[in-house]
Amino acid sequence: MTEPFEHLRHKPPTPLERPRALIVACPPLRSNVNLSRIVRAAGCCGVTKMIACGTAKLDKKIARDATEQIALEVHRTLPPALRRLRSEGFQIVGLEQSTSSESLHTFAFERQTVLVVGHERTGLSEEILAELDRVVEIPVWGMPLSYNAATAASMALYEYCRQFPHG
Repeated sequence: MTEPFEHLRHKPPTPLERPRALIVACPPLRSNVNLSRIVRAAGCCGVTKMIACGTAKLDKKIARDATEQIALEVHRTLPPALRRLRSEGFQIVGLEQSTSSESLHTFAFERQTVLVVGHERTGLSEEILAELDRVVEIPVWGMPLSYNAATAASMALYEYCRQFPHG
């Protein structure tokens, strides 16, 4: 018989050998709740920089301590920020269902990646799609036909961290 499990609450973060080279970028979202959930998940993954557009406001009750860890840049529009990050060596990856999207199950992230999360209802606009290097999608096996933006972002963040567990 094995030892009984003891519940541990709020273990310290797993140390990273180097900072995460992942940036999460969001166009204007319908819901600041979703933005706050994405910030919280990104914080748990060790992300230190995010870009949001429009009237982005975080709900600290949802985002929690991630608001102190993540530098949130707010821009009017996303394409100029994506072009700047590409010039700095980042691959721009959209999280979207598209004609040339690749399954998250087999997708190989580059370490320096910008993960662009789509709008909850309209996804990524044609203007933003034109700025992407690659598109990754998460398979859906039932209804509705897509995941919530914050849920999908969390799944993609986890996969990036699985591929780069040490930073």
